[in-house]
Amino acid sequence: MSNGSSSTGLFSWVREINSDQWKAFYAALLGWTLDAMDLLLFAFAVGSIGKVFNLSEFWVGALFSVTLFSSAFGGAIFGIISDYIGRVRALTYSILLYSLFTGISAFAPNIAFLLVCRLFLGLGMGGEWASGEVLVAEAWPKEHRGKVIGMVQSGWGIGYILAAVLATLIIPNFQEGVTYTIPILGITMDGIDLGWRILFLVGVLPAFLVFYIRRNLDEPEVWKKTKEMRDKGELGEKGQAFTLKQIFAPDLIRYTITATVLTSLCMIAYWGLYFWLPQFLASEKGIGLDTKGYIWIIPINMGAFIGCNTFGFISDRFGRRPVFVAYLLTMAVLVWFFGHATTLREVLILGPFIGFFGTGFYSGFGAIFSEIFPTRARGTAQGFCYNVGRGVSAIAPPMIGFLVSKYGFATGLTTVSFFAVAAAIVVMTLPETKGKALDIE
Repeated sequence: MSNGSSSTGLFSWVREINSDQWKAFYAALLGWTLDAMDLLLFAFAVGSIGKVFNLSEFWVGALFSVTLFSSAFGGAIFGIISDYIGRVRALTYSILLYSLFTGISAFAPNIAFLLVCRLFLGLGMGGEWASGEVLVAEAWPKEHRGKVIGMVQSGWGIGYILAAVLATLIIPNFQEGVTYTIPILGITMDGIDLGWRILFLVGVLPAFLVFYIRRNLDEPEVWKKTKEMRDKGELGEKGQAFTLKQIFAPDLIRYTITATVLTSLCMIAYWGLYFWLPQFLASEKGIGLDTKGYIWIIPINMGAFIGCNTFGFISDRFGRRPVFVAYLLTMAVLVWFFGHATTLREVLILGPFIGFFGTGFYSGFGAIFSEIFPTRARGTAQGFCYNVGRGVSAIAPPMIGFLVSKYGFATGLTTVSFFAVAAAIVVMTLPETKGKALDIE
């Protein structure tokens, strides 16, 4: 029987990864995990926020969409920053940004203040993916690129679980509408719900991750070589151009447009489902479990964790495109059944599979995008395509919220299946890139 110590064992590849490559993985994984946690704390707090500020499902969804929309700008900005000053620095700055503004939002006296905090949080959130995914893609060997990106992406499921656990421990233990007086910045806030504010305050903790990153990480060699060539003017006329201009040049514009359309469709499907998932479990319009239902997010995201990791291993073996398409089409079928679930038993049966396929496909973005774009503009390209797509997906929470308010969760959640099928069609227009070396030109 083979094992991890065997040269042909399932985990024999682990010995091929050096300590610097593992450090890059740990930093990207933790950054992405805590990014997910900070972002998704809002999904668990929407019930309380809606009551405190008297917001409908549509407007609660629209408030969350501000974060998704601003992430488009954050991804583009930090992608450019990572190409010019480094992946590690960009990762550090993005984590600080989303952590600090999650904590500051705990003191929001009104919707306008909260909206501004969500906007800046989105900038950091978009930047984290743009820098972290590129960091590991460039640092790890090409034959294991799918694995490491899958492992990093699986941090999203862990972050969702952390948010669910925190929400379950904190929100039910504080009464909504209880009056507290908290002077901050010259503003006195009265009549607030303390539970969601404590939840957001905990979200400042990821800021401490930057100390690990700055002390233990170095830039990938391929980026160092590219920067040296850029500084000496050796990248040629095409490579010396501003990176945002490069991704719209004739040689890359096809990939830029296709990748952006793909992420847009995928994320409309994802956020249409996952933003409303906690309320589907808690609300009387859904399963009706109240806030105690939040805990059942955990088995769903255990499936997500396995799905992301599995995607990486399978795509390294069979290719990026077929695995991506299989995940999306399976998600489309499962979401229909899940949207029509009426009991906790059905949720527990379908949930892990929804998590497996409905989140696992995210592992395809980093691998494919890093392989179709050159090092000279890779950070800019991935940051732009992924996060503009996430910005477009800002339509999903209010759109599904409107459908839920009018027709119920079955219609609302089932709508996302159409976007998953459309995304699968777009994947087929991209080249197969498994095992491709990352080029400077």
